[in-house]
Amino acid sequence: MIYKKGLYLKFPPEIVDKPIVYNLVKEYGLIFNILKATITPGKEGIMVMELEGTPEEVKKGLEYLKRIGVEVKPLEQQIIKNEENCIHCGNCTAVCPTQALYVDRESFKIIFDPQKCTACEFCVAVCITKAMEVHVESGVEKTL
Repeated sequence: MIYKKGLYLKFPPEIVDKPIVYNLVKEYGLIFNILKATITPGKEGIMVMELEGTPEEVKKGLEYLKRIGVEVKPLEQQIIKNEENCIHCGNCTAVCPTQALYVDRESFKIIFDPQKCTACEFCVAVCITKAMEVHVESGVEKTL
């Protein structure tokens, strides 16, 4: 059985220059897809990625990341939909590549499925009411 997990990774400055993703492939047999990365030598690094492998391989790979000091969070916790701000215009559904945002055909309201979200942030960029938000551990990082 193949398992796919979207992750938000935060690297401390002392390990950003290490071959961490390479080790996930070589040592744990994982397939990766980097969706977004900001890595600067000597500074903190942020990476949004999908890992794919057997449940046991993914578990061991996540244990490795945590053991070396990488902060690991499930991807679905990074993008949220602020229901109070949403006017259900549908702009976000037009740009969502994974169909994590879609129109409910009965209510005509926009539904957000965080399990399908890859945190590409296209929805954040097009949301006219700023209802789609990117979150980090201390609160909202940005809304475009």
